[in-house]
Amino acid sequence: MARRSRKPRGYRDVDGILLLDKPLGISSNKALQAARTIFRANKAGHTGSLDPLATGLLPICFGEATKYSSFLLDSSKSYAARAQLGITTTTGDGEGDIVSQRPVKVSRRQLDKVIEQFLGSIEQVPPMHSAVKHQGERLYKLARQGVEVERQSRQVQIYRLQVVAFDDDRLELDIHCSKGTYIRTLVEDIGEALGCGASLTALHRTGVQPFWDDKTYTLDELRRIRDDETMQLDDCLLPVEAGLTDWPLIELTPDMSFYLLQGQAVQVPRAPTEGLVRLYDPDKGFIGAGNILSDGRVAPKRMMRD
Repeated sequence: MARRSRKPRGYRDVDGILLLDKPLGISSNKALQAARTIFRANKAGHTGSLDPLATGLLPICFGEATKYSSFLLDSSKSYAARAQLGITTTTGDGEGDIVSQRPVKVSRRQLDKVIEQFLGSIEQVPPMHSAVKHQGERLYKLARQGVEVERQSRQVQIYRLQVVAFDDDRLELDIHCSKGTYIRTLVEDIGEALGCGASLTALHRTGVQPFWDDKTYTLDELRRIRDDETMQLDDCLLPVEAGLTDWPLIELTPDMSFYLLQGQAVQVPRAPTEGLVRLYDPDKGFIGAGNILSDGRVAPKRMMRD
């Protein structure tokens, strides 16, 4: 007999997006579960993990917002990264064993010239210590067994790569990149181009499209708000549709809204000719995401609970 899934006692339906400032030293899943416990939320999911040694913005979707979390996986990200020149490690960061140590004789002029080479479209080989799968097995699991396999390079986009600070063998970078970019690999490749090697020493995610300037909350801040009777914890959440603000907005009539919520495509005057759109009902507000069909009609893609 199939077991019936039960909601944890005392938990509730919560809808919205939390911009969590993930602390150092815990996995994204552990941070997610901690936030879910604070909110006592029945359903939660994150939108792309951060390594335990990385900190910063981790959008967490509660309730109905989880329907749209997959769209945020494709978002571009920004990071503040610190690197140690002259040292390479097995993992590309401070968690691994030192592989090589080389003298650092790098001028600012040389650094700027190398940085320019990594702007735009570049090829990256995923590191062994990553969640990429090889024949069904995560690479990091193989790496822990001492196994190294050949990996196919991937094309990623580096939109911004600026030197924030450079002091002898220490480097700080401001990075805006496409999804799938490995900052550890970027740092390692810059180090090799400089002829001295490099490894990542700290990484802080500063933004996830479209969340560039929104307020983030630490777990400690959320606990204080939860325990303060004068404050409302749910006020920390952004609306369900907040992650879709880059998409065109379509205002529907009540009839259009009705048919879309029934799973039927509708014709909407002056709608975009392609792509994904946000759907708004005159009374209910945001009702879901749609996509434009080849005949110009708007079809439901992910709809809110009616």
